[in-house]
Amino acid sequence: MNHQLTIFDCDGVLVDSEALAAVIYAEALTEFGYAVDADFVAAQFTGFSMESTIAAVEADWGQSLPDGPDGFAATVRARVDIRFDQELSAIPGVASVLSMITGPRCVASSGQLRRIQRSLTTTDLISFFDGAALFSAQMVKRGKPAPDLFLHAAQEMNAPPEACVVIEDSLAGVEGAAAAGMIVLGFTGGGHIGEGHEDRLRRAGAHEVFSDMAALPDLLSHF
Repeated sequence: MNHQLTIFDCDGVLVDSEALAAVIYAEALTEFGYAVDADFVAAQFTGFSMESTIAAVEADWGQSLPDGPDGFAATVRARVDIRFDQELSAIPGVASVLSMITGPRCVASSGQLRRIQRSLTTTDLISFFDGAALFSAQMVKRGKPAPDLFLHAAQEMNAPPEACVVIEDSLAGVEGAAAAGMIVLGFTGGGHIGEGHEDRLRRAGAHEVFSDMAALPDLLSHF
């Protein structure tokens, strides 16, 4: 193993949250007047930050989503807290895999830092990551698919980009990591993954694609 840092996305890689989040987003968007279903949200916005999702919706809709304490973002975040606390689970086998992997690791997620911490705590994965090794899109100017978050994580973890391996499930995440000059492994074992996603991840820049988290240690040994 020659790489110096393993970077994990959170949603869809460590925790099986994307399908649940798509339902919550779709319900809220529809209530605020932008009628979509969970399949549309999963296809269009998986891997996006809240800010990027809002910008994309507003650009397509030609209207602004309400802001403030009763606005769209606050509504979604409140519902995510409730539903995730009740229903969120870790990706099958990921705890065992994390206990086997050696070397520096971190998380680079489009979610808010508080949400990353809460999701990892809820699923008993928080002990596998140092508190200073959790990186959120809030920390950079541009979220995924821009490379900024991955480059920020690498810099903070003192690893050159070319010596980083990123585990990602979304097109936006794979594109961002590839643009950062990092090795990207696409993961397709989350509950939100649809037909043809493996090919899409490869086209987006994934070096390898895998669906069983148990395969990760062997994959990492090749980089």
